[in-house]
Amino acid sequence: MASMNFELLDMRVFVAIAEGRSFLRAAEQLHLSQPAISRRVQKLEATVGTPLLERTSRTVRLTPAGQEILPLLRRLLEELDESLMGVMASGERQAGRLTIASIPSATVRFLPAVLEALGRDYRNVRVRVLDLSATECAEAVRTGQAEFAITLPVSSDGDLVYEPLTDDPYGLVCRADDPLAKLADPAWSDLTGQRLVTVHPGSGNRTALDAGLARAGIELRWFYEVTRLTSALALVQAGLGPSVLPRLACEGPDARDLIWRPLRGAEVARTIGVLRRASATLSPAAARLMGLLTQAWTAQPRPAPARDE
Repeated sequence: MASMNFELLDMRVFVAIAEGRSFLRAAEQLHLSQPAISRRVQKLEATVGTPLLERTSRTVRLTPAGQEILPLLRRLLEELDESLMGVMASGERQAGRLTIASIPSATVRFLPAVLEALGRDYRNVRVRVLDLSATECAEAVRTGQAEFAITLPVSSDGDLVYEPLTDDPYGLVCRADDPLAKLADPAWSDLTGQRLVTVHPGSGNRTALDAGLARAGIELRWFYEVTRLTSALALVQAGLGPSVLPRLACEGPDARDLIWRPLRGAEVARTIGVLRRASATLSPAAARLMGLLTQAWTAQPRPAPARDE
């Protein structure tokens, strides 16, 4: 079998170009000249035996072969970096880097406290948090870009394991001057005829909401559709109408001037949990962080269940 005639720096160059979609940014990141970057790519492509990048005057794209090899090289580099840093570390706890993914609402609510607690045990571990959608979280875990993700459930995938942590209820979100805010005990039926703001049907949050509404036999009139929860909050804040959003999404700074209320008549919630690769062993720092997350979710006050009308 022929030996693979390329170096570690060749792999780092390719991953940097693929992630930044730019030879210039890769050169600046790795402190190399652009000609040196080009030679490294050519050497790697010659070893692999096929082009990995398509370069035009304005952008850089991965070829099918490049798309296939990128997650493999990324995972190899991250595992190598963590192993080398662990060997070089001194003291009781190893040094290294921990990368996780998280949906934004979970990032805002729980990660600051648990990361502070993790830092007391693993002072030399650098942490990178990828703020992603539920679909992007699953892809980051699947490709090895993140050790695990705090996210919504995913469709059946033999390579991934999902462990539920908590249910996050949907409720009314409105401005303080909205007539709905004056209702002491709002119900789903109070939303009839409202010009409601929502997220688009392709999102994990909308999928969970639609499924819960269908089970409860509730029909709502969506008037404005956006891509992100933060955009929905912005439209509500602008006075375009109320919305139905998860409680955690309304505990961050984007919703500080808005009101969130549970809705009477049916309990509709999304599940938040941890997604990881079935075949991968978590690093000690990642395992500790998962334990801290479980404790944090368990300790949070649970909302009162919705009452039937």
